[in-house]
Amino acid sequence: MIGFLIIAHGTLGDALIHCASHVTGNMPPHLMALTVTTRDDPNAVLPKVKAMIAELDQGDGVLLFTDMYGATPSNIACRVLEPGKVEGISGVNLPMLVRAITYRNQSLQAVVGKALSGGQESVLHITMEACDVTKRG
Repeated sequence: MIGFLIIAHGTLGDALIHCASHVTGNMPPHLMALTVTTRDDPNAVLPKVKAMIAELDQGDGVLLFTDMYGATPSNIACRVLEPGKVEGISGVNLPMLVRAITYRNQSLQAVVGKALSGGQESVLHITMEACDVTKRG
């Protein structure tokens, strides 16, 4: 089973976990969030991230999610990546996280692909046509 760690600004990670738990109907196991603030020294956070990865890894690897590429959370994630063991995705969103949770018993590489496609396919322009306004009640 793949473990998941969300490294994000503020309470975004905790909020995503709360929402994913609502969507899936339970609190997914081996899923944690680490809040990063403007006051955090990335070097000081690094040992905590490594400890969380060790706790989350059940032998199949850990997928790190960050909120924004190039920001402190993704810069921290870059320092702990291990191809095939600890992978990372930036731009986390709820559909991406739910898709990853749904397929977490597949290989780490497969889960990375599922998460990426779930995140990308869920970004849509909501239009009257897309909402099929003829079905409004």
